[in-house]
Amino acid sequence: MVCHSCGREIKIIGAIRRRDECPHCKADAYCCKNCRFFDPGKSNQCSESQADYVKDKDRANFCDFFQPNNRVVLVKKSSSPSTPSAQDDVKKAFDALFKKK
Repeated sequence: MVCHSCGREIKIIGAIRRRDECPHCKADAYCCKNCRFFDPGKSNQCSESQADYVKDKDRANFCDFFQPNNRVVLVKKSSSPSTPSAQDDVKKAFDALFKKK
């Protein structure tokens, strides 16, 4: 499972309980944003049609339909000082649009 707060992997041994936390950032693990049914585009932001509405999606709750998410851990590439970041590339491209020739 991947933590919704810090994006790091949470290793699961057995079932996740309501009081469990991410070992890295201490965010609640048993919450909507860590559930495989969490979908911001759906009604109630949940693809499980029988689930009750939960107001605070990043806090622990009592949902009976909770299942750990199956997201992939994203590994950030370290950039060396000589390699421009993607943000720098975008800024340069934007600035180039308004350069006089």
